[in-house]
Amino acid sequence: MNALVKSATIVDPKSDFHNKTVDILIEKGVITNISKRISNPKNYKEIKLDNLHVSQGWFDSSVSFGEPGFEERETIENGLKTAAYSGFTSVAVNSNTNPVIDSNADISFLKSKAEKHATSLYPIGALTRHGQGKDLAELFDMKNAGAVAFYDYQHPVENPNLMKLALQYASNFDGLVCSFPQESRISGLGVMNENVTSTSLGLKGNPALAEELQVARDLFLLEYTEGKLHIPTISTAKSVALIKAAKQKKLDVTCSVALHNLIFTDKELTTFNTNFKVLPPLRSQSDIDALIEGLKDGTIDMVTSDHNPIDIEDKKIEFDYAKYGTIGLESAFGALNSVFTIKKAVELLTKGKERFGIESFPIVVGNKANLSLFNPNENYMFSREHILSRSKNSIFDNKELKGMAYGIIANNKIILSK
Repeated sequence: MNALVKSATIVDPKSDFHNKTVDILIEKGVITNISKRISNPKNYKEIKLDNLHVSQGWFDSSVSFGEPGFEERETIENGLKTAAYSGFTSVAVNSNTNPVIDSNADISFLKSKAEKHATSLYPIGALTRHGQGKDLAELFDMKNAGAVAFYDYQHPVENPNLMKLALQYASNFDGLVCSFPQESRISGLGVMNENVTSTSLGLKGNPALAEELQVARDLFLLEYTEGKLHIPTISTAKSVALIKAAKQKKLDVTCSVALHNLIFTDKELTTFNTNFKVLPPLRSQSDIDALIEGLKDGTIDMVTSDHNPIDIEDKKIEFDYAKYGTIGLESAFGALNSVFTIKKAVELLTKGKERFGIESFPIVVGNKANLSLFNPNENYMFSREHILSRSKNSIFDNKELKGMAYGIIANNKIILSK
């Protein structure tokens, strides 16, 4: 693949051309020249786009596609295309499938299905067999097959001894253990944040305490085992405080937050729109403020779309019975860029790679072209026409966003929406 990217503003602090508008020459998938103006004598494909900005390729640490088993929700092929058009050069894919991804063969299946795509797929294997929380899965074998972490997606490990054993065992091969932050015996049948809103709506509440107890427990276990822990999608102010204290103690812990938990409060649920039924649930404005501050000071390490396609049969039903989840890849940049500066948004979309063992490629001559292309200043109303996923359950439907992805250049391929 050969291409000449014209008049692109580079957003990459690791590049000598950070904040500069330049041309970028790419030959056979490698950056061979970066300069103010580059001629095109070999008649390579030229990429010229309005207000074009380029950064290192974006990474999403929590994506679900459905295949195998839930292809009606999303396939790997269409999911990776959606990720590419949304600006992501790499995604970590959950074991949210049927059967659950919990073996060497399952990891190999995912990787083989993702071959030859512009967006790279990094499998997350289940932490326990069949994701049932009773016995550890084949962690070492999955690691050797290419799993980048181990996680029972949105299913908490209730047995503290099992979590202790997971942290101890995985530390022998530098495995990353993920633990969903919810104590299910406290959350019970709660379907939204326990607050005055849940009381007024007559819906069962899921208290912040359920998350915070689990976070505190896992941090105690981490300190005891000296393992390596990632806590995905935290949602409360107290969780931020607990993780901040753990980092001050030099524990090997990272965490993420789902983008919708930075934007929406539980007040959105007054319309009983099931697209707003997510897990962890939407919390209060004070929680959002704490989460944003946690991202600014580095307590929270990364953001995720927590992309989870759910078919209409499981969403357009009574609120209590609707499944949790929202798609988020297509709206991710526009949502994040609405909250933070361009520089901070790009930082949050790229910094999670190291934790998951994924190589980064600064925008310098000689490196592989692994680029996200975007316009940070385009304001628009997100609607169904922007949805590329097979499922349409978007929490951002009819919401004003700022910034739109053009696509990516990665794996010797160009994927552009325009």
